[in-house]
Amino acid sequence: MNRTLRGGLLIGAASLIGVLVSAGAAQAHVTIDPKQASQGGYTRIAFRVPTESDTASTTKLDVNLPTDQPIASVSIEPVPGWTGTLIKKKLPKPITTDDGEVTEAVTEITWTATSADTAIKPGQFQEFPVSLGPLPKTGSIAFKVLQTYSDGNIVRWIEVPTPGQAEPENPAPVLTLTTASSDSAAGVTAQPPVTAQADPAGGTSSTAALVTGIIGAVFGLVGLILGGLAYVKTRRTA
Repeated sequence: MNRTLRGGLLIGAASLIGVLVSAGAAQAHVTIDPKQASQGGYTRIAFRVPTESDTASTTKLDVNLPTDQPIASVSIEPVPGWTGTLIKKKLPKPITTDDGEVTEAVTEITWTATSADTAIKPGQFQEFPVSLGPLPKTGSIAFKVLQTYSDGNIVRWIEVPTPGQAEPENPAPVLTLTTASSDSAAGVTAQPPVTAQADPAGGTSSTAALVTGIIGAVFGLVGLILGGLAYVKTRRTA
């Protein structure tokens, strides 16, 4: 009986550790903040890039913008210690904006650390702000990102999440776009861009997932303990 009880406790503890480890890993993705904007408007977002490696630093970031829904105006905010480059391509079909016809648009943004001292070291993160608009009239924009490390390793955040399914291993940052009517229905009002706060966890959704996972694992562990004690008591009474 003692061996059975100890085995149950070990299984519960292992489950709790697994939840904590998986939740911690899920927080280390490249994300954007804020995660929502209005169709047809302009917005400021920041790509939040943590360094997951314990031995190498992040030295380069490539962000690919959608070519099927091009964005006419894209500009970047200077990041100390990094060089930002906008790469434009001619559009197969020009788009019309309030400023006239646009025949080319930014399809890629590249940031490169100017030295090893300014690279994103293990345990650190950096934010790369971008202003863009007018936003296309679609439900969301996925930005496929390549993260290069000082040891030559490249992590490809290019998997587009599917609603209702589990998050992929390397999800691409997604900006959800809402219409004016849905914004009003949800009580959302336009706000000026706000500088992203230093939160390497990547937002409230990952925090909620972490809390939910911890609570579930703790309840499971407590249940194992109570069940084992009740069984022992029943055997002794018998």
